[in-house]
Amino acid sequence: MRELFQHRAFLQFWSARLAGTAANQILMLALGWHMYDLTASAWDLGLVGLFQFAPALATTLAAGHAADRFHRARLVALCLAVQGGIAVVLVGATGGGWITRELLLGTSLALGAVRPFQMAAQQALVPSLVPPRLLARATAFSSSGMQAAVIGGPALGGLVFMAGVQAVYGSCAALFLVAGLMALAVRYEHTPPPREPVTMQSVLAGVRFIWKSPLLLGAISLDMFAVLLGGATALLPLFAKEILHVGPAGLGLLRAAPAVGALVVGVALSRWPMERRVGARLLASVAGFGACMVVFGLSTSFLLSLIVLAVSGGLDMVSVVVRQTLVQLETPDSMRGRVSAVNTLFIGASNQLGEFESGAVAALVGPVASVVLGGIGTVAVAALWLRKFKPLAERDRLTGDRP
Repeated sequence: MRELFQHRAFLQFWSARLAGTAANQILMLALGWHMYDLTASAWDLGLVGLFQFAPALATTLAAGHAADRFHRARLVALCLAVQGGIAVVLVGATGGGWITRELLLGTSLALGAVRPFQMAAQQALVPSLVPPRLLARATAFSSSGMQAAVIGGPALGGLVFMAGVQAVYGSCAALFLVAGLMALAVRYEHTPPPREPVTMQSVLAGVRFIWKSPLLLGAISLDMFAVLLGGATALLPLFAKEILHVGPAGLGLLRAAPAVGALVVGVALSRWPMERRVGARLLASVAGFGACMVVFGLSTSFLLSLIVLAVSGGLDMVSVVVRQTLVQLETPDSMRGRVSAVNTLFIGASNQLGEFESGAVAALVGPVASVVLGGIGTVAVAALWLRKFKPLAERDRLTGDRP
């Protein structure tokens, strides 16, 4: 850990991501609660996710190309500034009394369009800030910091809700501003690539690279289906209000619970990184995540729900560290932006699509059945991937199978 702390640019960027993640978590909490408060509709909660997914699908490949052409830290700063501007608009709309369901959905569209640029740039940037031998620890430490923000963000958002939703949006705007300024200050060795025309072949290079690698394709698609089927984030406002009866403060704790488990596991992995059987551990963690979702869906106890969500977060952290480290180590720097963008499309955007799936299924069969069926599906996917992606299942070390 001490050696990792010697890389100043990495710590600056880590701080920027910490503030930006906290702002994003508070904003997502506010949007979900605000939408459900306006419409009382599980379908509309799902639409918030769908409206973030649709533009992400359209901009992800362009985002990866941009991350490989431009200064990645400045691109992240620009994305944070745009999100801060969106939060300012919501402050004005709430204060002026013209907040509507349609405006919240439009906000989701804008957030979905800008997020792929931020995700592709920040994922591709980390390997430029630390040497390869520290990448697994840097990934775990970065993920731990993000989970700390996920813990503090929703909890803080739930408390700020006492002052009104306008105050929540205002705190988001301030945090995005701070994060953008810190990202702008990050310096690293950046050599602009030769100016070449943008072609469909260059834009799709990341897709082809992943498709030709069973290891990367298996790792990314596994996590995508786990998030798509097993995620219950969109339904947390409904569970908090209708099933567990805990209100906005309880919702904040439910949103933070997975991050508690992820933080504990992330800190442990940054201190004691995984050295053997990483593929098997990845598959086992995804199956365990699905099992946790089944228990959460059936639970009527607030305490039990918090516990299983925390365990699910710890298992998800194992998946995140293995997948992100493999993606970065197996990809040349000149293509990291495009490969990271595809990773974002598979994983990041599937969060929003998973929210829509949860909301749509909940509207048809109820929230409990929606979460339970999704958890069972996640376990089934892990079992199937064990057979279909042998290079992933048999992967021993993160840095390769050399002793």
